[in-house]
Amino acid sequence: MRRMKIPQQKEEYTMKIGCVKEIKPQEYRVGMTPGNVHDFAAHGHIVMIEAHAGEGSGFSDEAYRAAGALIAATAQEVWAQADMIVKVKEPLEAEYPLMRDGQILYTYLHLAANRTLTEAMMQSGCIGVAYETIEDTHGGLPLLKPMSEIAGRLSIQEGAKYLEKPFGGKGVLLGGVTGVKGARVIILGAWIVGANACKMAVGLGADVTVMDVDLDKLRALDALYSGRIKTLYSTPSAIHAEVRTADLVIGGVLIAGASAPKLVKREYLKDMIPGSVIVDVAVDQGGCFETTKATYHNDPVYEVDGIVHYCVANMPGAVPRTSTLALTNATHAYGLKIADQGIEALIQTDPLFRKGVNIYRGACSYDKVAQQFGLNCKVLG
Repeated sequence: MRRMKIPQQKEEYTMKIGCVKEIKPQEYRVGMTPGNVHDFAAHGHIVMIEAHAGEGSGFSDEAYRAAGALIAATAQEVWAQADMIVKVKEPLEAEYPLMRDGQILYTYLHLAANRTLTEAMMQSGCIGVAYETIEDTHGGLPLLKPMSEIAGRLSIQEGAKYLEKPFGGKGVLLGGVTGVKGARVIILGAWIVGANACKMAVGLGADVTVMDVDLDKLRALDALYSGRIKTLYSTPSAIHAEVRTADLVIGGVLIAGASAPKLVKREYLKDMIPGSVIVDVAVDQGGCFETTKATYHNDPVYEVDGIVHYCVANMPGAVPRTSTLALTNATHAYGLKIADQGIEALIQTDPLFRKGVNIYRGACSYDKVAQQFGLNCKVLG
């Protein structure tokens, strides 16, 4: 690793912030609300919003304009003028040529699962700040947490639907009914996704087992649910044994900034009951099932060896109003700091924010992404 010297930023300046409409299929979230625009404008910054960017989340151009934004006719206009682009999802291939030297990209990036994007960002000279790797003082991921909460809860909602026979499942009601047991749900991972999936599954009356290698997290769930769930230390043999009789398996394992481990092997599927359902919430980071491939909301499932796979890579996009509000509640404060203080000053003074800077002016500056692709990691500071 080499240490990179960060240039000094002048103390007072106006930043031009841009927000574009997401082009990922069936992605209806937006990176900024009218309330966020009002705050940036009140701090003396200029905000450009692509026309119709917020409509999927229920925010009109008129609402943004009333809050102080300029409405741009095209995304190209926003990309060309903005010092910082605030998004929800990573840039897609059509957006790669729009990134430019020194421009700040503030969004979810999930670079460890996407070498092509990593290289494109490095070649552009932009500064890539990933929501999912900014940490808090306890080592948590505060900008990832709200989407993990939503995805965890949605995983049970979607899993229950695809267990229904018309959707390809085995025809099992998640919560059962008097005299008939509920579905057996296995949750891999006891962190934010797993804890929220557990909450929903227990609430619906399912038979829930949570697996993890972190005994403290398992103890916390044990105490919370007072015997209403089972917890199990996660090993390959234990996972194999549990999924054999599962109706629904939730993959909620996360290694911050790195590819997800492949916990469920292809050969395990042949031992599962046909019509069982897999929901891989870790798909953004490559997925924790060997058979995972990213899908979209308009065609969310596929079948492998008789097992239904739900692997939508932007699950919270299904509930964009809730998701946009929850996301911007978490991301806006740092966005305002970047605009007010300048990215260089914030990198120097805030080591927790610094962990979010994955790409810096042609270099990879996040160790787990660098390790994933065999790149040199340049330490900022």
